[in-house]
Amino acid sequence: MMNTVRKSENLLPFPVISAAANGDTNAMCAILKHYGGYIAKLCTRTLKDDAGNTYSYVDEEMRNRLQVRLITRTLAFHVG
Repeated sequence: MMNTVRKSENLLPFPVISAAANGDTNAMCAILKHYGGYIAKLCTRTLKDDAGNTYSYVDEEMRNRLQVRLITRTLAFHVG
């Protein structure tokens, strides 16, 4: 029962998804904010310098591509 409650707390409300699919920019920003951490995690790369030190960074080009794809797919989503 507890897992069901946690999963439902992380879901976007249906009216937000519906509004974003209809072109509402504020709703689209809410969707991008909701998935921002997940997108950043997907775009995190590891870089190793000449001294052997490793650094993690977010690939901004990949982040932008994923955000555009999310926007495109959201706008193509048919509600009802």
